[in-house]
Amino acid sequence: MVFSTLSKDKNTQARTGLLSLPHGTVETPAFMPVGTNGTIKAVHHETVEAMGYNLILANTYHLYLRPGIDVIKHYGDLHNFSSWNHNILTDSGGFQIFSLAPFRKIRREGVRFRSHIDGSYHNLTPEKVVEIQEILGSDIQMALDVCTPPRITYAQALQALEITTHWAKRAKKRWIDTDKMYKGLLFGITQGNFYKDLRKRSTEEILELDLPGVAIGGLSVGETFNEFMDFLTYTAEFLPENKPRYLMGIGTPDYILAAVENGIDLFDCVYATRIARNGTVFTRSGTIALKKALYKNDTGPIQEGCTCRACTQYSRGYMRHLFKTNEILGPMLATEHNLQFLKDFVMEIQKNIQQDTFSSFKENFLKNYYKE
Repeated sequence: MVFSTLSKDKNTQARTGLLSLPHGTVETPAFMPVGTNGTIKAVHHETVEAMGYNLILANTYHLYLRPGIDVIKHYGDLHNFSSWNHNILTDSGGFQIFSLAPFRKIRREGVRFRSHIDGSYHNLTPEKVVEIQEILGSDIQMALDVCTPPRITYAQALQALEITTHWAKRAKKRWIDTDKMYKGLLFGITQGNFYKDLRKRSTEEILELDLPGVAIGGLSVGETFNEFMDFLTYTAEFLPENKPRYLMGIGTPDYILAAVENGIDLFDCVYATRIARNGTVFTRSGTIALKKALYKNDTGPIQEGCTCRACTQYSRGYMRHLFKTNEILGPMLATEHNLQFLKDFVMEIQKNIQQDTFSSFKENFLKNYYKE
């Protein structure tokens, strides 16, 4: 089996499990650091590995444009090219194409878009996206989908759903025909926008394909937190017990807790590393901006008890100095801290699920996180 459940919380849908992938087994729930271009910005692969991460995310769209698939193929695959010897999940590029609204044209046969790098035009089909991810050696690859923003019409959401299902069927057919040496898994993505009947329909249609895993797409795209919660809870009810569940694009403690409470196993987001490069870091009392003057003479660590290099070797005052003087070490240390914080946080979640104390852990964590 690709996925097996180890324990379930008695009061929620939260669960722990094991996800078997070509480059090793992943304990879930699991946060995936985002390495868009085959690297997690400002941190060494060895550091990420030492924290205990063995599944990271890279992006098909960006790697396809630069350095190009021929370059990566020359090195064998993305693992060899980047010297990352653990698992890689690659996004199909659907979200990036969604972000390029003025520069793309979506049709039933595929999508035509204009590169944000040099303005060149490219065509992607669901089959081509599978082929690209096979070359990348993705341990988990995502089917091409049509991601949509909130507040679109029912007709627009329906059209996106129908194309997403059509593309997923074609992606599955091409995935089945990949080289037998390639062992990566294909996950489908559910859509449906913010219409519950369409969410239900999309989930049912994607599940009919019986792919190894399923992702919830089209959430955390600009909707309110209440909308997010409503549609997450509704959609998660239709997901099967025996498949890994992936919620795309979330990575803050409140959203992670909401996802886990609804039985989600995998999640990713650039937020942790992006804010770190600007001097904002996670603590158990919420995020703090290290550039603020109040930290000038602060001799304490970012977070007491954290084992990252920033917290064990440096003070908040020194971290502030690094950012105020634009020293590259600042973003490096802050990134390491934020990733360590989330790794420790998810491990705490796993422990509390096993002990049937997830609900109280969530309540107490959020009470402290938002106390200010």
